[in-house]
Amino acid sequence: MSMGMLVEGEWVAEDRLSDEQGRFVRRESRFRDRITADGSSGFAAEPGRYHLYVSWACPWAHRTAIMRRLKGLEDAVSLSSVLPHMGEDGWEFAPSGEFADPLYGARYLREIYLKADPNYTGRVTTPVLWDRREATIVNNESREIMRMLDREFGAFARNDADLCPAELQEEVDRALDELYDPVNNGVYRAGFATTQEAYEEAVTELFAALDRYEELLGGRRYLLGGRITEADLAFFTTLVRFDPVYHYHFKCNLRRISDYPNLWGYLRDLYQLPGVAETVRLDHIKEHYYTSHASINPSRIVPRGPVLDLAAPHGRERLAG
Repeated sequence: MSMGMLVEGEWVAEDRLSDEQGRFVRRESRFRDRITADGSSGFAAEPGRYHLYVSWACPWAHRTAIMRRLKGLEDAVSLSSVLPHMGEDGWEFAPSGEFADPLYGARYLREIYLKADPNYTGRVTTPVLWDRREATIVNNESREIMRMLDREFGAFARNDADLCPAELQEEVDRALDELYDPVNNGVYRAGFATTQEAYEEAVTELFAALDRYEELLGGRRYLLGGRITEADLAFFTTLVRFDPVYHYHFKCNLRRISDYPNLWGYLRDLYQLPGVAETVRLDHIKEHYYTSHASINPSRIVPRGPVLDLAAPHGRERLAG
């Protein structure tokens, strides 16, 4: 499995995703600056200054879009999405309309990366937090963007949701760490594995983790108890893609999330939070995965199912305390 990347500012169509043992290797994000409320980082939180580029298909970008929605930052931080299909040229914008680049009229997301660094080497990924004033990328690491939107834009947020209160930060960070390798990245480790051994390793760790979370969520409403945190958003964006995509496309098929009573209820509970359903674009999710990975799905046929009723009552209010 391979896809394109930039090397010293030039687009290269081949970038292998797996190591010699067939294990999927995710490259680290390169832009890691911070926005702060007081501007001490050099990037001050200001309304209208920043733009969030996402893909509605991408779980990493999705978590930042949900955070923006839950905080009520729609007027402070603008947002746009690339098209769902990712071809040999990487993430692409439409020439016009909803999925055009609203800032520069770029054709490809890599043009935005090159505006920030003409000699950039690395993958071209979403999300991207762009600074209009400095014409640069502040950050392209989803976990850090989530935290900045959560913490630093309070003066401009319509909602006072706090998804990482100071007294819980250590627990939130630990929960995010524990989710990352076996679950958030685990589905990719299974799906992009190129050897049986690498696949077996990833899928075994994935379902061992899901089994643990199923047990945990039998006794508490959210990962850390009775309140939603950043960790729940990070879990949600993997879970909502699981039955439509990862179960089939990435061969994560020991069980579906809908086969887990607690995880399935938890997924519906989060989906039904005000504003969250609006960020779930299953049309983009399915089109992206099933048409963009030719080595996994060479026919590029997008399946019609499964039928999932995410709006059905979840009954998890009993665990609110």
